[in-house]
Amino acid sequence: MAEIFFPLDQSELSFTASGGSTVHRSILRSGVRVLTEHVPGAQSASVSFSVAVGSRDETNGHFGSTHFLEHLLFKGTKRRTALDIAIAFDSVGGSSNASTGKEHTSYYARVQDKALPLAVDVIADMLTSSLIDATEFENERTVILEELAMNEDDPQDVAHEAFSEAVLGDHELGRPIGGNKETIGAVSRDAVWQHYQQNYRPQDLVVAAAGGVKHSEFVALVEKELSAAGWDLGQSAAPVARRSNVQAKITRGKPLQVIKRPIAQANILLGMPGIIGNDPRRYAMGILNTVLGGGMSSRLFQEIREKRGLAYSVYSFNQGYSDASTFGLYAGCSPAKAEQVTRLMLDEFEKIAQSSITTDELELAIGNISGGLALKFESSQARMSRLVGSEMSTGEFFDLDETIERFSAVTTEQVQLLVQDLLLGERTIVAVGDVEEKTFEPFL
Repeated sequence: MAEIFFPLDQSELSFTASGGSTVHRSILRSGVRVLTEHVPGAQSASVSFSVAVGSRDETNGHFGSTHFLEHLLFKGTKRRTALDIAIAFDSVGGSSNASTGKEHTSYYARVQDKALPLAVDVIADMLTSSLIDATEFENERTVILEELAMNEDDPQDVAHEAFSEAVLGDHELGRPIGGNKETIGAVSRDAVWQHYQQNYRPQDLVVAAAGGVKHSEFVALVEKELSAAGWDLGQSAAPVARRSNVQAKITRGKPLQVIKRPIAQANILLGMPGIIGNDPRRYAMGILNTVLGGGMSSRLFQEIREKRGLAYSVYSFNQGYSDASTFGLYAGCSPAKAEQVTRLMLDEFEKIAQSSITTDELELAIGNISGGLALKFESSQARMSRLVGSEMSTGEFFDLDETIERFSAVTTEQVQLLVQDLLLGERTIVAVGDVEEKTFEPFL
């Protein structure tokens, strides 16, 4: 299958994907986008209602609002209490949840196919008719503060948040998704209500389902439930434009940050700007991360854990968004071994810039990625998430076969050039633990 593009001005689109599944896409007059992937023989379905607003979109007075809404939409509507919402999914053996990202927010469920109308009814009700009750708002403020406190007790999480902020500087993607104690403590119920009204509209909404779902029936169901909730779907509106997929100018924050904690391990992150979500080199990046730090056979795992026993957890990653990204190497080790481990991580990375990866490593990585993708897309939730990501980010859809072909086309030279480009970026180091800044100064 060739690349499929989802134009924002084309109301209907359908095609057959690998494995015999059928993808349909409709844009309603109101701007609501509805996508389905029918998987033959599936007896369950995953469904999500997603809006194109994330933590990066918050402005002064609204910081923390996106995360607040993720919690509050489960706390009751005009028709249902919080307990009613929970019982609805429990009564059919389903599961429901939500996720706040830096660029979009999703409310989703997985149910038996015959329970899909119930799932659509409940999530549509939550998304359109949340009360944002003042008492519940203050209760959730306490819950979110406890969630942030829990994250603060996880040194690896602390390191990643600080690393993102350091690499991306004052770019809005450098802010933590969940906010912080100050922003959550300061935001008002009125500010969150305003954020809700401004960003939860028909033209912002993408509804996706995968598994045992029939498109025409699903579209009718979505229209019925959104209309019943009070949305005027007869009013014409164009879907919101997708974000710019052009690399933003990034001014790095602090190049070296050590967060002192009296803990047994040093949590070390070394990295620089990575590649954004639609960069054509993303397939080479997938190969790089698999070879360098993606599993038990990776270079970092073998050199640092297996051969020397210096760390339990060690890996590499690229977090790419629409216009900014981070690339990093992570290890958790004894503070006394922090300098040695940092040197080893950097050495393995630089070796690829000097002499690339081997053909055996390339073939292993392609096999690893191909098998992982095949297993991943056995899940209706993964297929649903693929639809949402394709629609909201670049508008490009690649099925399993096309994706594997693109990874298979990567060469060792492309991986080497990618690493050479990454090494041109400004280097950042963050460490959390009982370590000193002077330990890491030589690596900058």
